[in-house]
Amino acid sequence: MGNSLSGNTIDRLHFRRNARPSRRAVGSLRRVPTLVRDPPPAEFEALLERRRRLGQDLLDEVWEGVYVMRQVPAIGHANVAHQLAVVLGPLAREAGLVPMIGNFNLGGPDDYRVPDGALSSGRALNRLYVPTAELVVEIVSPGDGTWYKLGFYAAHDVGELLMVDPEKREVHWLALRPGREYQPIERSALVALGPVELAERIDWL
Repeated sequence: MGNSLSGNTIDRLHFRRNARPSRRAVGSLRRVPTLVRDPPPAEFEALLERRRRLGQDLLDEVWEGVYVMRQVPAIGHANVAHQLAVVLGPLAREAGLVPMIGNFNLGGPDDYRVPDGALSSGRALNRLYVPTAELVVEIVSPGDGTWYKLGFYAAHDVGELLMVDPEKREVHWLALRPGREYQPIERSALVALGPVELAERIDWL
């Protein structure tokens, strides 16, 4: 599937940052990642430590050993997250699942993603790194690379993905199929809800 993660990350790359160029810059306005090879300079180590101390690293991820710094998303992200908690919470509990609308680490110390929520069977909820979930929630921000995470989630046996895009006002609900590919579904096999109904229930800003 075209949206899966390729897995061709170079092990020696240690640090990556999404940079937003100035609109007055000449040439391409695409975000350009900054790559720093190991061993990283002391200035970068100090930057990471400062981010940890200030609590600015809560959304940061590690992609196959590559540290990825994430910015705090726009306010529309929080608006959608709150509404998802209200809608999904009761449905998840009715289905015997634990709703977790909030950031957590899925994977392991050297390779993990930080989704915006999940529906879980309740296993390993007290762990820093959760190995999998029945459903993962991703609220898409422009250029955040969310769609490149599909291969990672498939490898970790996440059965369903709920992708919500506040900017486009779209809801994509995907299920893991044979061959470890995600395909769109009209209704979840986990909770009594589908993408069309959920989109209609969200009050988009």
